[in-house]
Amino acid sequence: MDLRQKLEILADAAKYDASCASSGTTRRDSTRGGLGSTEGSGICHAYAPDGRCISLLKILLTNACAFDCAYCINRASSNVRRARFTVEEVVQLTLDFYRRNAIEGLFLSSGITRSPDWTMEQLVRVARTLREDHGFQGYIHLKTIPDASPELVEQAGRYADRLSINIELPQAQTLKQLAPEKDLPAICRAMGGLRLRIEDAKDAARTARRAAAPRFAPAGQSTQMIVGADASDDATILTTATDLYAGYRLRRVYYSAYSPIPDASRVLPPTAPPLVREHRLYQADWLLRFYGFSREEIMAGGERGMLDLALDPKTAWALKHRADFPVDLNRAPRERLLRVPGLGAKTVDRLIAARRHARIRLEDLARLRVSIAKVAPFVVTDDHRPRLLDAGDLRDRLIPATAFAHAARPVQMSLFG
Repeated sequence: MDLRQKLEILADAAKYDASCASSGTTRRDSTRGGLGSTEGSGICHAYAPDGRCISLLKILLTNACAFDCAYCINRASSNVRRARFTVEEVVQLTLDFYRRNAIEGLFLSSGITRSPDWTMEQLVRVARTLREDHGFQGYIHLKTIPDASPELVEQAGRYADRLSINIELPQAQTLKQLAPEKDLPAICRAMGGLRLRIEDAKDAARTARRAAAPRFAPAGQSTQMIVGADASDDATILTTATDLYAGYRLRRVYYSAYSPIPDASRVLPPTAPPLVREHRLYQADWLLRFYGFSREEIMAGGERGMLDLALDPKTAWALKHRADFPVDLNRAPRERLLRVPGLGAKTVDRLIAARRHARIRLEDLARLRVSIAKVAPFVVTDDHRPRLLDAGDLRDRLIPATAFAHAARPVQMSLFG
């Protein structure tokens, strides 16, 4: 099998691993030697059809795996075509793609072969070779094997910008059922170990001279949770995510829609229910982290533990709390403005800055590229006072005009269907 064939197989196999952009790490460039950078010019971003950023070379070292996780396409019992890169091949691919300005760094994961330690050692060798032998200054994200030895994880943190361990599923009992070789408490202990090492490195950096500051995954850690492989509702998923953020200070929880396709000829459309659910969870996650919403408030916009698929979580919450509106854009504090449907954090900050010099009018929102149709029912401006807030058909007016939005509520496909 030549390198091109391996790349086709192992890049495709990696698409089920949620990626990340090169943010949050230390700033490095090659102006004083080496190759690559973590930010600035010379970085090309590409996007998948579903909106995911794929600016990293995202590949698996191998898609062969000793584990038989029921939700994984690369499980031991799967009949997918297998391939394996050598360490040298991954290093050369990364350098070649970077020199062509096609990527900003490397996202490397792997199926577990031989043993967790052996697999982790191969991942570390790739990162170490890039850094030490080739002076690579670009971004590196390594997936960490939960059962790997602490010494190997320590080495990984020296060379990688970000480390991640997949939580896999939101509930321990379903993980044990669908992935018997994996153990949620063990995964959490590994994530806790990463948190301690990251915090120790930051504490040491505050007291050490900059040149001597220790380095351990400066961009922190993240995790991935599969959505739809078990019967967990959105409330359970967001509860788990909230606990993960609080307990392990994660930079990000990535949600990955499980979309079983029994017939290989059947292609799910972009608005298929699993991807819409994943999108709503990302929106809810954003409200948790940056908009001051609690999990209970977000879930109040849905029904029976599930988010509203037809509306974004903030709009769904606002419709259930109409007594909190309208909000006066010329007087309301920032925390109230953040709860207005259609207003993002950056837009809110621009409005607060603008109203120091002039009264906010509806046309000002248009200049900021805000959706007037979405915002108007919930705000008061100098030239506008809403009339539709109590209208019985307000929800229908706010639902995007797509076939899916007006369809009956979909049912997540079963893993065993």
